[in-house]
Amino acid sequence: MKAFMNEDFLLNNETAKELYHQHASQMPVIDYHCHINPEEIAINRRYENITQVWLEADHYKWRLMRLNGEDEKNVTGIKSSDYEKFLAFAKMMPKAIGNPVCHWAHLELRRYFDCDLILSENTAAEIWDICNRKLQAAEMSVRGIIEKSGVELLVTTDDPVDSLKWHQAIKDDATFTAKVLPAFRPDKVMNIEKTDFGDYIKTLGSVCGMAIKTLDDLFKALENRLDFFAAMGAATADHGLDYVPYAKNAETEAPAIFAKALAGVLPTDAEAEKYKTALLLFFGRQYQKRGFVMQLHYGALRNINHDKMAKTGPDSGYDAISGFECSHNIAAFLNHLEIVGELPKTILYSLNPNDDAMLQTIAAGFSGPGVVAKVQQGSAWWFNDTKPGMEAQLTNLASRGLLGGFIGMLTDSRSFLSYVRHEYFRRILCNMIGELVEKGEYPHDMETLGNLVRDISYRNVKVYFGF
Repeated sequence: MKAFMNEDFLLNNETAKELYHQHASQMPVIDYHCHINPEEIAINRRYENITQVWLEADHYKWRLMRLNGEDEKNVTGIKSSDYEKFLAFAKMMPKAIGNPVCHWAHLELRRYFDCDLILSENTAAEIWDICNRKLQAAEMSVRGIIEKSGVELLVTTDDPVDSLKWHQAIKDDATFTAKVLPAFRPDKVMNIEKTDFGDYIKTLGSVCGMAIKTLDDLFKALENRLDFFAAMGAATADHGLDYVPYAKNAETEAPAIFAKALAGVLPTDAEAEKYKTALLLFFGRQYQKRGFVMQLHYGALRNINHDKMAKTGPDSGYDAISGFECSHNIAAFLNHLEIVGELPKTILYSLNPNDDAMLQTIAAGFSGPGVVAKVQQGSAWWFNDTKPGMEAQLTNLASRGLLGGFIGMLTDSRSFLSYVRHEYFRRILCNMIGELVEKGEYPHDMETLGNLVRDISYRNVKVYFGF
């Protein structure tokens, strides 16, 4: 029996051990999509206790605590103490066998707090004291955590109207070595069906110093913001979509639909889809023009418990996997841009793991000369960044695509301790490759294998984004 989480955690063959320890573990981290707050990096935030850094914004942990029957006051409430919330999390942990949160939490305890205790109700008080003492050390500020994690570059998620002042502050500070770049995230300008859409368009116009009265005005404003983001170092844009839209005649009908929305008339579902199609085509062209990578995240069924979400807000753990099928739309959208030579590098993520094979085969249909895996499926996302989820995604990618062209892992997280997810992914990757080698399904050429692992862990993403 193997010891829990020893140095060969998840590495079940000798090839895997060599690949991880000699290659994958040596690579810096590029976290090309996350939701951390750049202000906290700029001010170099410090944490008073482990709850603040562990549970303050982690809906993965919140969901498990609720599943354990915990009262919301001990999850996201304001009346419970930080220790009560930590204790509630600790009580849940022994039941989380097989869940990645169990692995991530214990990796975080080891990597950041030098603590190899097993979290439970019985050890909660001791671990609380160990972690809180460690957090007082100079290197446990936000910037210290980033540097300790080997992060070379990270990319945040930012609204078009954002001033990016915190990014500028970070950029101006020569004492911090990691790069922090913005990513253009125009969800609010896409969501024409929302009741606050008109207010957002006014805000966008104000930021750009212009009145937005027509769709052409909107396009000019968005180009203005894209130029600003590019000047601030942005190399990617990200879209959070319920599904990927594609409607015929969208670009000819969208101006009238936009005008109606500005007049306060909510669009029909068909009209909203045409507007979103036209806007997404516009964005694709603009991204290609500027060399931005386009990331499309879709397939989330959001805010399914309206009562609970109303009390805790969005992104608090009340989302699920959608079964909406949009393969025809994805192919038609990419084809539309490809025909006119305006398809940017594109990463496709579906929250539904049933879409893995579909996305991989569609991506392969839009390759381009001089670019390895120009269109590709992104890493196992959100509910799928589990051990079996990552193994399935990697196995499908290897069998239907080009595993050696994959750009690897991201955290998609709001927590500064989440960089262990890169380690988790790299261990799983090395184990999968090692198994193929040990079964005689790939040559035992350690130079080739080492380069393959280093590419997927780090080098591919750096080339793909042009970082």
